[in-house]
Amino acid sequence: MDISTQMMWIIIGGTIVTAIPRVFPIVVLSKLNLPPLVLRWLEYIPVAIMAALLAQEVLIPNDEYGYVVGNLRLVAALPAILVAIFTKSLLGTVVVGMVTMMLLRTFL
Repeated sequence: MDISTQMMWIIIGGTIVTAIPRVFPIVVLSKLNLPPLVLRWLEYIPVAIMAALLAQEVLIPNDEYGYVVGNLRLVAALPAILVAIFTKSLLGTVVVGMVTMMLLRTFL
């Protein structure tokens, strides 16, 4: 396979542009002693990101606002949320959500 010089520079540039925002904060923050309050605050970031992604996917299907009646994703999310609250199991939550969605799509 022949790759042009221009394409090679595009790949290298894309790699650098993608790596810098991921590696730079890790390198800088690993050298700093962060206060306990900041460390505690940083623990909530993954949960906040996951909640935002989940809310967007469940509450706004097909990029349409106000679609609650007949929203199978919302109905499937309810048992999955209950499993997550009571068991704290990621695998159980995913399995319940997938099985519920499968059953809803099969029978409705």
